[in-house]
Amino acid sequence: MTVRENIRIANCSGYYGDKLSAAKDLVEGGPVDFLTGDYLAELTMGILYSQRLKRGEEMGYVGTFLKQYKDIAQTCQSKGIKIVVNAGGLNPRSMAGELNKINQELSLDMKVAHIDGDDIVGDLKMLQDKGEEFLHMDKNIPLSSSGCQVLTANVYLGAWGIVKALDLGADVVVCPRVTDASLVIGPAAWKFGWKRNDFDKLAGALAAGHIIECGAQTTGGNYAFFEEVETFKNIGYPIAEIYEDGSFMITKHEDTGGLISSGTVTAQLLYEISSPDYINPDVIGHFGSLSLEDLGRDKVMVTGCKGSPPNDSHKVCVNLAGGYRNGMELILTGLDIEEKAETFVTALFDLLGGKDQFDEVTIDLHRTDKANPKTHEEAMAMLRIDLKSKDPNLVGRLFTAKIIELALANYPGFFSKQPPGPGNPFVRYWPTLIDSKYVSEKIHFSNQEHIVQPTTIEINEQSRDAGVSEIKIEKQDYTDFETIPFGRIIGSRSGDKGGCANLGVWTKTEEIYSFVYHYLTVDQLKSLLPDLDKYDIERYELPNINSLNFYIKDILEDGASSNTKVDALAKSLGEYLRSKHVNVPKKLIGGVDD
Repeated sequence: MTVRENIRIANCSGYYGDKLSAAKDLVEGGPVDFLTGDYLAELTMGILYSQRLKRGEEMGYVGTFLKQYKDIAQTCQSKGIKIVVNAGGLNPRSMAGELNKINQELSLDMKVAHIDGDDIVGDLKMLQDKGEEFLHMDKNIPLSSSGCQVLTANVYLGAWGIVKALDLGADVVVCPRVTDASLVIGPAAWKFGWKRNDFDKLAGALAAGHIIECGAQTTGGNYAFFEEVETFKNIGYPIAEIYEDGSFMITKHEDTGGLISSGTVTAQLLYEISSPDYINPDVIGHFGSLSLEDLGRDKVMVTGCKGSPPNDSHKVCVNLAGGYRNGMELILTGLDIEEKAETFVTALFDLLGGKDQFDEVTIDLHRTDKANPKTHEEAMAMLRIDLKSKDPNLVGRLFTAKIIELALANYPGFFSKQPPGPGNPFVRYWPTLIDSKYVSEKIHFSNQEHIVQPTTIEINEQSRDAGVSEIKIEKQDYTDFETIPFGRIIGSRSGDKGGCANLGVWTKTEEIYSFVYHYLTVDQLKSLLPDLDKYDIERYELPNINSLNFYIKDILEDGASSNTKVDALAKSLGEYLRSKHVNVPKKLIGGVDD
């Protein structure tokens, strides 16, 4: 049997705060060629901004990676493992400097490069003067109309800066705000010498990067059918074994917990996407074209992902100072829940001087109480009040004081889950685009600077037809139905896309998919989840992996920091859908666990 040349890329982090020991576990647990770490989300950029503001201009990077690096640097040097991470955050230069200090301390010869050029906050006025309006991608309004101070503005850079850094001889590449998948595309393109127009190959690496970017979420974590996971103890982190043609296998180290199956891979493919045409600055990957195959225990092969040229724009993550917010959860118990809530709300806003003085007021009464309760907790409902204002005092000391005043002077049984707190600043996320001609990516290595141009500047590829053929799904007729929880026949994965959310659904068989494909329309989704009725929802089909994806606009307002939902990142939205009871053909029920 011919052994195919490959590159094994492992990912040790899916977010800022992920398991610290995962990096060491991966480099010591078995063969890998590259270690990647994805630490950045839209909200993380705001967190790093606050860190830099409080601790000085030399900060603004992911400090926890320094501890991880100390633990693995010696092993990586001895094994020849290269490292590519976006832990540079807002300050990749300082992060690179700290890594060089560690190398000196440990007497290592790990050569460090860092990338910048993503930070355009100082150029916004100049770019606006040149005609860049920075229209909000979902609301189609210009940045100038936001009325808010810009805190950060970072372009999502691509993979070719990483390739250049590796070409120059870097062992460690510290990235700023690159796309999550660039951490994988770069090493693969470098290994195999791919060209900028090798779009199918690049699309394969893009899919691999998307699958492993969230760490253990690919290896059984946050998985709808979690009962299939033998153990969550010592859960393994994902490895993409990528081949020269862009196909790849998802796996993990032996003797680790968790699970890799076509189901876990499908779930992650659906995570935080909108259209199956997944846009990156180097390639558009068409997830509607790829195929999955289980190769045995914890091995899934992915082939056939088509690629097409990228758009002539780059996405930009802008974070705005949204103002200040505060909130309180009050418990209402027993009889007359709605009347108690009305009594309290009326009294509170009378003391506060009315609702109109606040920028935003949200009042939610969650009826978790039951008639004739069997336990104390079953008698309880929750009243949540959230306020936003540009004035920190209005939602801080004043709000807190008036809540306390009412503690003994309002509805019977008054108590709260937590004491009132101060008003805290919140960040508004503003997703937008910039013409790629204004993007200048810089690689810093051995006291030299190298500029890498975007793909659309380097090559002139006009056609974006990837040749993805449409798959028709025939509707079957059924006569015998049974009411069951929807989650008995579907899996789901949901999450945030800035101020929007996605809800991915998949099935284990083509027959079940045929039913779900025709049954679960946007209207039906809104019928099952009536709290989604007011939102604009787009439906996308991925019949190649028996999946649907719903893109729910504006459900998360201006991002996780700004909205007042209990689930501010929409992580549980899919499980909400799975809990709903639906009429399902009896023929399909027996085979759902096959």
